[in-house]
Amino acid sequence: MSGQVQQRRVNKQSHLLITSTLVFQLKGVIINNDLQILHETQVQFDADLPEFRTHGGVVSTEDGHTITAPTLLWVKALDLLLDQLKLAGADYTNIAAISGTAQQHGSVYWQRGAQHTLQFLEASKFLHEQLVRSFSTPNSPVWMDSSTTEQCRQLERAVGGAQKLAEITGSTAYERFTASQIAKLSQTKPSVYNNTESETSTGTGSQRISLVSSFACSLFLGRYADIDYSDGSGMNLLDIHSKEWSQICLDATAPNLIDKLGTPVASSSIQGPISQYFVERFDFNPDCKVASFTGDNPASLIGMCLTEGTIAVSLGTSDTLFLWLRRPQTLLEGHILCNPVDKEAYMALLWSVADNPRLNTVSQSHMRATWPYCVAGNPRLNTVIHEGYMALLWSVADNPRLNTVIHEGYMALLWSVADNPRLNTVSQPHMRVTWPYCGHFKNGSLTRERVRDDCTEGSWELFNELLDSTPRGNFGNMGLYFDVQEIIPFVKGDHRFNKANDRVQRFTSMEVEVRALVEGQFLAKRAHAEDLGFNIEAGSRIIATGGASNNKSILQVLSDVFNAPVYVLEAANSAMLGSAYQAKHALVAEHTSFSEMTSCLSPPVLACQPYKDAAQVIITIARYPLCTTRWWGAIVGSSSLSSTRSRHDFPPATPA
Repeated sequence: MSGQVQQRRVNKQSHLLITSTLVFQLKGVIINNDLQILHETQVQFDADLPEFRTHGGVVSTEDGHTITAPTLLWVKALDLLLDQLKLAGADYTNIAAISGTAQQHGSVYWQRGAQHTLQFLEASKFLHEQLVRSFSTPNSPVWMDSSTTEQCRQLERAVGGAQKLAEITGSTAYERFTASQIAKLSQTKPSVYNNTESETSTGTGSQRISLVSSFACSLFLGRYADIDYSDGSGMNLLDIHSKEWSQICLDATAPNLIDKLGTPVASSSIQGPISQYFVERFDFNPDCKVASFTGDNPASLIGMCLTEGTIAVSLGTSDTLFLWLRRPQTLLEGHILCNPVDKEAYMALLWSVADNPRLNTVSQSHMRATWPYCVAGNPRLNTVIHEGYMALLWSVADNPRLNTVIHEGYMALLWSVADNPRLNTVSQPHMRVTWPYCGHFKNGSLTRERVRDDCTEGSWELFNELLDSTPRGNFGNMGLYFDVQEIIPFVKGDHRFNKANDRVQRFTSMEVEVRALVEGQFLAKRAHAEDLGFNIEAGSRIIATGGASNNKSILQVLSDVFNAPVYVLEAANSAMLGSAYQAKHALVAEHTSFSEMTSCLSPPVLACQPYKDAAQVIITIARYPLCTTRWWGAIVGSSSLSSTRSRHDFPPATPA
């Protein structure tokens, strides 16, 4: 009853404003108290702000390792976004709370005196005009950067090794993580680092180095916003157990760093009222609250609203599998992040990046939040997941977000990015999550499309006919197809096996080839899920999203392989919706649980049920070892696949 009372305290006309700062665009959404979208718009960085000369929202050096984004680009994009929403009819006087999500790991360096500028902005001027001199370096490192390998080695050595660093921060050292980026700036541009505002320069104790999420929050707050636990645990600086900055990591990164970071806070916290600038310029209600902003992976996990026993599968450019596990197995590598929904919980994350040896993670979480990232080309893909956490595996073909697995109590996510050296991860979404994922597999829709083109000259209709005409189990034939370097298993190429488990160069028909592809993809996902401790039980169900979720033939195979019904859910903008749910939850959390608050959302729709003989058929054909890292490590001859040493200690692995 108390939850119902608190819900009524939030004016029925009150709205929430959510922003999403991604690599290539800034999006804005306004939703009502029933979590329905009222207004939505976006600013494309390359097209709408050509003066910054970005490509895909970033600026890269010739070697492709140093990748940044102009900080002022994000500020000017917010100017445009708010004007566009206003022109579309948005009434800012009804906004009760603001929150947002942003690409993880990126960092912003405020110039001395910037907080004073934020506090005394002139309503008659644009933000970008007033903040042009507020940053000690004009370009912000983003998560795609891979230029800090030496700093990663230094950090691991300083704390006592990769294992020790992972025990403290949830991850071994990664080039994209903020600690190595800060260390690089301190070592190569000490004057710039020293000019980044700290407590000694203002006496305010507020933070001076921001993540992209807390930077965006700062603009609305009119002062430096605190970094939230979930996004902060992707820095290699936060002790994920105490929820405080680790002194040994701070000392190993840069001098006097704690003065520049502020105090980390819960992801669901209210940071304060909106800046007077927005009240005067856009007529925001002065009582409008600014909730913590968080990373896109944790936000996506929130947006999926997963429950125990539910698997989420995103069938996109790369495939992502999200699982909720009761007793997830312990893995050797990956990322553990703080859960954005429950500050006492964690997210498990595995992330792989297609041709880049740098992006591997597994995150765990008690809650629905977890995003995993794996890095293709990187021999280390495992992480420790504990009961009550979620583990996620996520791989992304040209898109950094599509593959995940989530386990009971925690979400596990695996994410790999196909032709992009930067997008592979395993984590637990909370990534609504999303993002956060449980398992991410790079070779998703693009691989299905390649086999479709080879077998049916590009016809999905014929592809589906071939798939439907072949019996479940495919006469004992099985195939695993990896167009790009996969992370789990760490292999590449087409691998076909007959019912005797012998390798074959080709199958006897196109029908067998098509079913071998689809069954093999889903068998691999189930194998990884079970390795992580997920068990298919009565009441288990699958939620399918992504482009291929419209293909009933593919969904039927998914249902049969997992022996569970498949439901369809429109999961567009999951990260933004997750931030919206987070913003509203911050307003009502005292009397309303997260599940109660989201109970008004439309349920997923049943798409298909497994055939009665599905379980028996799958048992007879599922040579699960064929789908696991351990088995592929044996045939590839790469002991590094199961090694616990830092990935920096190994040369790139050789594809099969």
